[in-house]
Amino acid sequence: MASDLEPLFTQLSQSVFRQRFRLGDLERDYLHRKGLAVILDHGADFIAQRLALAYPIKDGKQTPWRGHPVFITQHATGTCCRRCLQRWHQIPLGKPLTVSEQQYILSVIEVWLRQQIATERSD
Repeated sequence: MASDLEPLFTQLSQSVFRQRFRLGDLERDYLHRKGLAVILDHGADFIAQRLALAYPIKDGKQTPWRGHPVFITQHATGTCCRRCLQRWHQIPLGKPLTVSEQQYILSVIEVWLRQQIATERSD
């Protein structure tokens, strides 16, 4: 894990709500079939389409609870809506996400997914 993300993941690990998220069998199988690079491409698209606007449509409800590995990851990492981005990542509400912020969110998603893959291998 990138050392700059360690404090974030320490905080997330203390949230009972965030800790309950794990990839289900369908999402795990999809991740393995498509590969991490493709899943992260999907993640970049989801961020651009669902979070990047200053005031996203249906903010707070735009990220489904299951159906794609990125959706579960977003809930686990507090990257699911603009309010969670503000709370967990100090990304302010009411302004479009910069390219740098979108890349940061994707890097958080990647770290969590890699942790899930590593946990699966150690089981």
